[in-house]
Amino acid sequence: MNIVAIIPSRYCSTRLPGKPLIDIAGKPMVQRVYESAQKAQWIDQVIVATDDMRILDTVIGFGGQSVRTSTHHISGTDRIAEVSRHLACDVVVNLQGDEPLMDPGLIDEVVRLVVDNPDIYMASARSPIRRMDEFVDSNVVKVVSDYDHYALYFSRSPIPYCSTSQEDVPKRIGFKHVGLYVYRKEFLMKLVGLKPSPLERQERLEQLRALENGYRIKLVYTEYDSIGVDTPDDIERVTRRIHELEGS
Repeated sequence: MNIVAIIPSRYCSTRLPGKPLIDIAGKPMVQRVYESAQKAQWIDQVIVATDDMRILDTVIGFGGQSVRTSTHHISGTDRIAEVSRHLACDVVVNLQGDEPLMDPGLIDEVVRLVVDNPDIYMASARSPIRRMDEFVDSNVVKVVSDYDHYALYFSRSPIPYCSTSQEDVPKRIGFKHVGLYVYRKEFLMKLVGLKPSPLERQERLEQLRALENGYRIKLVYTEYDSIGVDTPDDIERVTRRIHELEGS
């Protein structure tokens, strides 16, 4: 199989404008995401899909591959579909551009799940939430799943309901969604042919388009502690983590 990772990247983020080019410990964030994807053993090609020349020029500047896309896409899924439609690939990895600490091993694990199971056409990952501040943070997307580890729902609200007080937090409150999707290409093309769904628009979560149309999303469990960058505080947290990992 030919497997391509596409990083959707736009400059005009509503929560943190210019986010892909923000310096994260000496490198623009888009470069850190790109390099994480390159380290995954199952990935054959990495591409940044962007509608902004500043991002495209930055990617080319560090030796990466980038493709200019339409400015009218309403989601990252639609943006990567534009690029993948013209590629001879079997599996498409949608790697969120605000995950500079993405674990290459986790990318491989989710890809392998799709490659090895013909009945799985879309997969992602979840990790445990252990802090109440994360549980109530609308920037942290929560997910609940069934016994077979298929997603039941994603939300920016705290799900499932937790009656635990701040002073008595259990080891695991719930699960957060990790910013990574893997699709079989034919399913991706089908998905973007569907209209944006009501819950997708309400929650501002593109994966809900699949669930609202009756499609299933398989979830890999991981202990990897994802830090998505949505605020200046997130930048500081990620920078500290990188310095810890690099021993500086």
